[in-house]
Amino acid sequence: MSLISDLQGILSADQVLVGDDLLDRYNHIWEMDTPLKAVAALLPRTTEDVSAVLKICTSHKQKVAVHGGLTNLVGGTETLGDELVISLEKMNRVLEVDPDSRTITVESGVILQHIHDAVEKVDMFFPLNFGAKGTAQVGGIISSNAGGLRVLKYGMTRQLVLGLEAVTADGTIVSSLKKIIKDNSGYDLKQLFIGSEGTLGIVTKAVLKLYENPTSRQSAMVGINDYSQVVAFLKHMDGGLAGQLSGYELMWENFYSRVTTPIAEVKPPLPHSYKYYVLVESLGTTHTSDQQRMSDLVEEALEKGIILDGVLAHNQSDLEWFWKIREDVKVAVSQMEEDQHFDISLPIPLIGPTIEKIHTALYSTDGVEFLVTFGHVADGNIHLIIGKNSPDPELTATINDIIYEPLQDIGGSVSAEHGIGLHKKAYLHLCRKPEEVATMKLLKRAMDPDNILNSRHLF
Repeated sequence: MSLISDLQGILSADQVLVGDDLLDRYNHIWEMDTPLKAVAALLPRTTEDVSAVLKICTSHKQKVAVHGGLTNLVGGTETLGDELVISLEKMNRVLEVDPDSRTITVESGVILQHIHDAVEKVDMFFPLNFGAKGTAQVGGIISSNAGGLRVLKYGMTRQLVLGLEAVTADGTIVSSLKKIIKDNSGYDLKQLFIGSEGTLGIVTKAVLKLYENPTSRQSAMVGINDYSQVVAFLKHMDGGLAGQLSGYELMWENFYSRVTTPIAEVKPPLPHSYKYYVLVESLGTTHTSDQQRMSDLVEEALEKGIILDGVLAHNQSDLEWFWKIREDVKVAVSQMEEDQHFDISLPIPLIGPTIEKIHTALYSTDGVEFLVTFGHVADGNIHLIIGKNSPDPELTATINDIIYEPLQDIGGSVSAEHGIGLHKKAYLHLCRKPEEVATMKLLKRAMDPDNILNSRHLF
């Protein structure tokens, strides 16, 4: 029997899309006008569906590409046409919210925003948060070990996953949906699937860690001209807030000015006269005292000359205003003829001088029109988006080299939270030693000997 007929034998007609049914599908939410290239697209509803599909794919040695919310920024969902796409969009149930265990159990197609909504109903809190929360799905979030705006306090996705269910290339279901934090009974197998970009298995369910809902949220935005003071302000705020600092976002002037002047929707809370803008967030329990503490710390920083200017968020409207500035990346991108995105990680003290050298090199590169720079500086993660006048591959490669090559000597990474996918494969050697890559390949061969799952990724 053929591959398609085998698949049609185990799934219903609306779960197997072929031919013209693929024309309305795509591989990224930014490319919705480009039809999906694939042998077929499958829409499993259960873990058992995924298992049965992979058993058939293994028997046919059919390559598989896994799709979630299609927000990946490193080519992780791109296809050439010879892959079978497995989309997890129909596996979208919140299975349980357990406030006593402080967990939520979900299928992999659940959207992050829906998790926030579900836990809010029981007065709990899931801290993972980023711009694509309205479309990103749990399976992709786990597979890419996503980070976001609160990594400083709560860690990456890896730190928020207690239990996991995944299906390996041969259809084996590896399930450990435990709600416990401590379990030293052998290898922590879930860690193999977290951050492996779907190359070792397809995540189908997860138990995620929840927190008690903070009742106080405070923010301030400050202006600084010297990067060493950005680091000093981080230490000042982290020490003064005694564990309540949950966000420390850095915006260069090139980003801040783009997202606070027309055509942007928001006005600047601070003037366009500083080199750096820092947005801080604290989460606590008592609004009045927490706000006073934030105010006192900002005032102390002004008196000591650590910062040059500062403004507090006094209410919910101010909070939304300040954070819209940081999250409204699409405003900057909309002004670019062509855009190229970067997500790098480097030691905190070296961020300022390294990015300054990168800026100088980029601005002297023909074809680069402007750039914006911002990031979660407290965890060393910086984002750059380059506006350029052409998609020319040579220009793309030149820009890649300018940004990636300095990272090797300073112990940085070409990917802080977006993964490697297809777009960064050629640069993996800059942040991983040959022995590390060899070990990764050994794991891949052991768990997927026919190289079926996301076969073009990583290596």
